[in-house]
Order: sequence, then structure tokens, then C-alpha cells
Amino acid sequence: MRSQAIRSAAATTLTAAALAAAAPPPAADDPVWDQLAACESGGQWDANTGNGYYGGLQIWLPTWQYTGGLRFAPRPDLAPRDQQITVAQEILRRQSWTAWPTCAHRLGLLAPTTPT
Repeated sequence: MRSQAIRSAAATTLTAAALAAAAPPPAADDPVWDQLAACESGGQWDANTGNGYYGGLQIWLPTWQYTGGLRFAPRPDLAPRDQQITVAQEILRRQSWTAWPTCAHRLGLLAPTTPT
């Protein structure tokens, strides 16, 4: 009986996790993207500070390339806000909010980590 309850609880947890992972990313007009950009780049969608990350969401160039960004521009900082968000939605699908770990934590998009 107890093992059945444990399996049931585990299945419920896995189902909830799968549903959360399958949730569609926020729409381009969702304020979360501007909040994330404010944290990542001071809200400068054309940011190129020489740190290897570009645009408002500070996307690493290889990530931009493998998530379809080249259909818009050679680098994120050369693409307008809406195109950066389109690529960020794909990054979110693939990597979750962990693609932006510090700012996602600050904005409450990721659960706080507990030290071990």
C-alpha cells in the first residue's frame, strides 16, 4: 500500500514537471521579456559590450546560431527586440529559464537554490 502511494506521488510530481516543461513560453508582448532584458543588459536590446553575449537578453552567439537566430541577423544585438524574443522563446523551450540563471532567479522565474 505504501509503495503504491509513493509511486502515485512520484507520478503526480513527474506529470506536473512535464506539464510545466510543456507550457508555451511567454508571448513576445509579455512584460517578462523586458524585465529579463532590464536585468541582463539594462534594457538595451542592441547591447554589445564585448563580453561574448549580445542583445537585450545577452544571448551567447553559438546559442543564437543553433536556435535559429541567423534567419534574422548575424548576432542578437543586430536583430530587433521581437526577433530576439522569438529566438529566446526557442532557447526557453530547450533550456528553460536556466539559460538566464542569475536574472531568472532575481525575477522569480526559477526556484531558489538551496545550498548543500
